Amino acid sequence: MRMTADWTNDAAIERWNASATRESLESTADEGDFAKGHLVNPVLLRLLGDVRDQWVLDAGCGNGYFSRMLATRGARVVGVEPTDTMSAFAREKEDELRQGVTYVQADLARLPDLGVTFDAVVCSMVLMAVPEWKPAMRACVRALRPGGLFVFSLVHPAFERLLGSWREYGEHRAGRYLEPYEIPGPAATDFHRPISAYLNELAALGCRLREVVEPGLDPTVAAHAAPEIPGIEAYVHLPNFLIVAAEAPA
Repeated sequence: MRMTADWTNDAAIERWNASATRESLESTADEGDFAKGHLVNPVLLRLLGDVRDQWVLDAGCGNGYFSRMLATRGARVVGVEPTDTMSAFAREKEDELRQGVTYVQADLARLPDLGVTFDAVVCSMVLMAVPEWKPAMRACVRALRPGGLFVFSLVHPAFERLLGSWREYGEHRAGRYLEPYEIPGPAATDFHRPISAYLNELAALGCRLREVVEPGLDPTVAAHAAPEIPGIEAYVHLPNFLIVAAEAPA
C-alpha cells in the first residue's frame, strides 16, 4: 500500500489508542513482547550503559515497561506517551510500584517543556509508527544535554515482513524498498522508510553516529520457541530490528 497524504499523528494515535486492550497491556507489562525481551531490550540496555542517577527520557513509552526497567536500574525516568489507554496504564503501574517515574501524555512531535535536560533519550519501536517522524526525532535530540545519548529502535526497514515471508516461502522476500509506503498491522499502521532516511536525518540534526546494531536471535532460544512461534528461526539468520545509538551535538 502506498503512503497516503491524509495520515497525521492524531490519526495514528487514535488507531493505537483503540487497539490497546487491557489483556495486551498486562501481557507486555514486564518487558514487552517476545521480540523486545530477547532482541531489542538487551541491546538498548547495553547501549545506554550505567543509567544510575541519570535523567532518561523514554520517548513513546507505551505501557511504560521500559521506563520501569530503567527505573529499576536507578535512572530518573520521564516517560512520554500520547495514547489515553497506554498512558493511563503506565500511571496505574507507577501508583502501584512507586518507582518515581513521571509519565507525561503528549505527542512526541509536539513535545512540551519537560523541565529537564536529559542525559539519554530512548525511542524504542516508535518512529516507524509516527507519520510526523522528523519533528519527533528532532524533539528527542533537542531534549538532550550537549553530547547526550540518543538511542532508537525500529522494525528493520529491509526485513519488515520477515516472519510472514519466512513462514510462506522459507526465506525472506521483498518487492520494494526505496519508496515510502504503509504497512497495515493487527494493531495499527506502520510506515516504511529506507534506513538512509533515518540516518540522514540524524546527520542533519548534527548527531554523531556511535553504533548500529542488527540483532539476531540466539539459536537455542529460537529452538525452544519454535513450537509456539512458527518461523521464528528466521530471526536467527536475518535481523527484524535495527537499533541505532548516536550522540547529540556537543
